[in-house]
Amino acid sequence: MGKVLLFISALIFVLGFSVIANAIHETIPSETQIPLPGPNAEKLYEYIVRYKPYTEWELWPKKGKFYEGAEPHGAPLTTFVNDAAFHSIFEKKGMADGSIIVKENIADKKSVTLTVMYKIKGYNPDAGDWFWAKYNPDGKVEASGKVKGCIDCHSKMKDNDYIFTGKVK
Repeated sequence: MGKVLLFISALIFVLGFSVIANAIHETIPSETQIPLPGPNAEKLYEYIVRYKPYTEWELWPKKGKFYEGAEPHGAPLTTFVNDAAFHSIFEKKGMADGSIIVKENIADKKSVTLTVMYKIKGYNPDAGDWFWAKYNPDGKVEASGKVKGCIDCHSKMKDNDYIFTGKVK
């Protein structure tokens, strides 16, 4: 009888632990499992390609794949957003810290370059705390950080948290 009771107690413990672990996994976004990189283009690329593949993220709402874009990004474009960015779009309060927007700049229906906006609290208050990065098709960094061309262009949308793709405020 003692062994049966011990077995049942152990079984209840294991099942209870499994339920709790699953509940935690369901309530905490998977992005919190892997820490976000700081303002480092190489680590950001590794994060969005290897650890949290951007191709598994949500598309920018109502844009779909291969939508018409404008220079310097060209057309067509596909824009992916991580969980923080996706939820920010609907809250209309600007983009939350940790928001990552990945834009595939496409030619001939294949990705040519990736351009990324990554919101890092305190990184660059004069430009909305955005960290910009541009990668060639091989993942080589072509530009990153406080990129003057990105800031100059996106400053036109300062009242919309530097975002052209859709309303976030």
